[in-house]
Amino acid sequence: MLKIAVVGCGSIARHRHLPEYDANPDVVVQAVCDINQDRVEEIGSMYNAMTYTSYETMLEKEDVDAVSVCTPNYLHAPVTIAALNAGKHVLCEKPMATSREEADDMIEAAKNNRRWLMIAHNQRFVPSHKKARELIENGDLGKIYSFRTAFGHGGPEGWSADGADSWFFKKDEAFIGAMGDLGVHKTDLMRYLLGEDFQSVGAFIETSAKDHSTVDDTAVCVLKTPAGVIGTLAASWSYNGSEDNSTVLYTEKGMVRLEDDPADNLIIHYTNGDVVKYELGGIQTNDDGGQTSSGVIDAFITSVLNNEEPPVPGEEGKKSLEVILGALESEETKRIVDLT
Repeated sequence: MLKIAVVGCGSIARHRHLPEYDANPDVVVQAVCDINQDRVEEIGSMYNAMTYTSYETMLEKEDVDAVSVCTPNYLHAPVTIAALNAGKHVLCEKPMATSREEADDMIEAAKNNRRWLMIAHNQRFVPSHKKARELIENGDLGKIYSFRTAFGHGGPEGWSADGADSWFFKKDEAFIGAMGDLGVHKTDLMRYLLGEDFQSVGAFIETSAKDHSTVDDTAVCVLKTPAGVIGTLAASWSYNGSEDNSTVLYTEKGMVRLEDDPADNLIIHYTNGDVVKYELGGIQTNDDGGQTSSGVIDAFITSVLNNEEPPVPGEEGKKSLEVILGALESEETKRIVDLT
């Protein structure tokens, strides 16, 4: 039985990490930590866990096997490194860090302490995405020419525990807005689907929809791989009305639509006119009440139990982060940024 601690008791912990740990028969939630005393005591009572307002104190006192880091972005690196140095395996929320240097320090801490570090990029575990990768790897779609992918909704106000006062909107705590909250999901997904890293990025990034925000809320990027696959990525907190979490691949043998149809999760329009539809189970959303498992928690637990590298190790998290950092540089310099 693995003993787990969760640092940060906001919405991602409440709706994803904690219930999914609780549902795993190989896990017990032993401790929870949050600077908000009322919040952590409420969560602690729900899971019969020890409560702390200091992660340093928790790491010192609690003999746990692994830690989930669900804090604001600026704390991802310091909490992760402290947990690794305390001999704990770590599952860290995305984006893994606020700089390449922080990401490198996290990876180095995992190596030095011989502990696993996994980044919670859940889009890799969506059934339609896994099926699409299988089709690409098997050559069933032929050459990939281009893509477009988007992740947008009305913003974290209705999702975050603190609403419009959330850390999501504060540059000193979030570092980056919709690009870090949503865009990094899609950089990781496209790297996963295409099986290669991006070579260059150009971006337009704006704060146009959230007057109370000091971070970006709308972004569009153009990306290119070394093999010449080009596409667009949109990330936004200005998609009012409904969420868009779709991806379209344009390939030699047809067009592949992922998560843009309410009934069928994957639809292939072949060049010969055939249409093949897959109903594979929905993608997780902020509105599903936790009914759809992310797959992240179970994958992390399996990795720790089997002492094997997790499916999204720190090195992978860093590569997806670097695309976002490159997009920021592109917006600042008004140039295409080389990621190699």
